[in-house]
Amino acid sequence: MTRSILYATAAAVLFPLPAHARQADNPDATLPEVVVTATRLPAIVADTPGARVIDRAAIDQRGAVFAADILSDVPGLSVVRSGAFGGLAQVRMRGASPGKTLVLIDGVPVNDAAEINGAFDLSGLELSDIERIEVLSGPQSSLWGSDAIGGVIAFATRELGGFGADLEAGSFGTVRGRLAAGVSTGQYGFGAWVSHFATDGISAADEADGNPEADSFTSTTIGARGRYAFTPRLVVDGSIRWTESDVDLDGYPAPAYSLADTLDTQSSEQWSGFGRLRLNALGLAHQLSVSASDISRETVSSFPSVFEADRQVFRWQADGSAASIDFVVGAEREDTEGSLSGGRTEKPGTTSAFATARVDPTDRLSLTGALRFDDTDDFGSKTTGRVSGAFDAGAGFVLSAAWGTGFKAPSISQSVCDFCYASLPWPVLRPETAEGHEGAIGWRSADGGMEGRVTAYRLEVEEQITYVAGRYVNIARTTTDGVELEGRARLGGGFDLSLAYAWTDARDETTGARLLRVPEQAGSATLGWSGDRLSGALTVRSESDQDDSGGVREAFVTANLNASYAVTDKVALTARIENLADERYQQVLGYGEPGRSGYVGIRLRY
Repeated sequence: MTRSILYATAAAVLFPLPAHARQADNPDATLPEVVVTATRLPAIVADTPGARVIDRAAIDQRGAVFAADILSDVPGLSVVRSGAFGGLAQVRMRGASPGKTLVLIDGVPVNDAAEINGAFDLSGLELSDIERIEVLSGPQSSLWGSDAIGGVIAFATRELGGFGADLEAGSFGTVRGRLAAGVSTGQYGFGAWVSHFATDGISAADEADGNPEADSFTSTTIGARGRYAFTPRLVVDGSIRWTESDVDLDGYPAPAYSLADTLDTQSSEQWSGFGRLRLNALGLAHQLSVSASDISRETVSSFPSVFEADRQVFRWQADGSAASIDFVVGAEREDTEGSLSGGRTEKPGTTSAFATARVDPTDRLSLTGALRFDDTDDFGSKTTGRVSGAFDAGAGFVLSAAWGTGFKAPSISQSVCDFCYASLPWPVLRPETAEGHEGAIGWRSADGGMEGRVTAYRLEVEEQITYVAGRYVNIARTTTDGVELEGRARLGGGFDLSLAYAWTDARDETTGARLLRVPEQAGSATLGWSGDRLSGALTVRSESDQDDSGGVREAFVTANLNASYAVTDKVALTARIENLADERYQQVLGYGEPGRSGYVGIRLRY
């Protein structure tokens, strides 16, 4: 299959080729060539430094329930989870602090504008309705604007055809269920689903430190997705997703003010959705869309708080091709509102224009460039860009490189100095800016059964905003140098192996100290297998020591085992064991993770 056909197929159906799937009737099939679409112009992952794709087959193979369960396996991405079930879960991509990774669901930005850093909480993002996850590491502001200094994580919900039901139960009084139904034809498609997760949980504060109280967590998600083609040239589509969750928290009670069991709770409600019209006219493929997201959080504790945030994005985008150049141009307006617990409400906004183009000077060389202009209502304007190239060096080797810039406007909390106690005047904050460059060497065997890539990068963030002495200030610079290795192989006999490793040196250049909650070394290995009826995977993951608030979180190694058995082509039994070796470990200092736990379930597909 030629690359031009791959690009055209991805752009036409908006469901790129799977990243890890193996055809059930051909267990020794070659690895497919993967396409990523969060680059606006569909691009082959092997030609795109920092791009990774996790498809539905990989999610099922590993038995991942929530987004945080599988994102930890992406090299260079550190998941910071304060509590095993429902605890705040944020990501640091290539050392960039929370809020510098943009999260999209069906193209809708869902970062929490009322959160201190503007970061998205991944703890309640359940994966049962997710078709694929695309990860773009490195500055992506030229594609998506503010908040994309570290990169972008894009989730796409699945289009449904038929009826499906899942039920699972196991340790800690955990129950999980899902119902879904839909119809899909060439002209139209519509589906809806509901999922629910409930657990008695464990203590968020580590039980080994004398905290026996279990902290429960419940989450319900309802969603719908549809499309209709009036003609081959005129199509409308859209989706909506709503989640409500309740979690018990642990806090820092007097007189010790150290992490311990408390009666604190937090409830949250969030929804996101989009509507889009796609029209082919004047030689261009136009997209007119409106998207929105809304988040509300209420914490009941000794220091109660209520936060609300919403965001709307109005976008026009046009795709076309001229003189052997594929391009995308567009404009958008983003309006955001955040209401803070102190009573302050702010309404920042940004007007933007962007363009991306790709040209293939030869059959072996591909060049891509992107440029974006963002005019913020409160912090001036910024132009960002990115250039990348990929060269087919022969013998299965692909050499690729990229350079890009990024920026992030201060969050609402930072701009109004929420929770500040320092005397006035407070410093006038400036947007954070970033520059990143990377180079990669990839290889793919002639039979397509093995592939790997090694990437080296540097990410520099200027004017980083941090909280110092009761106020927010811009500090000079942070720098991350890193190496990321990844590989996949079909081993024969139904077995496959995936490997990932990252070395990350993230430092505050003003002090020389390592950045907190970014392990220097992290890696994972997944051995999967698939037979006529039985399939599954063993995943082993490890992180080195990492600096944390108040000390050093120790290194750990943990393993999960997941399996399914197809009783018929419509009924499957599932089982998974987490923390197989019953390792005592922490992802964040002071917050315990579950010991060995098991779950069994049934999956129906009609």
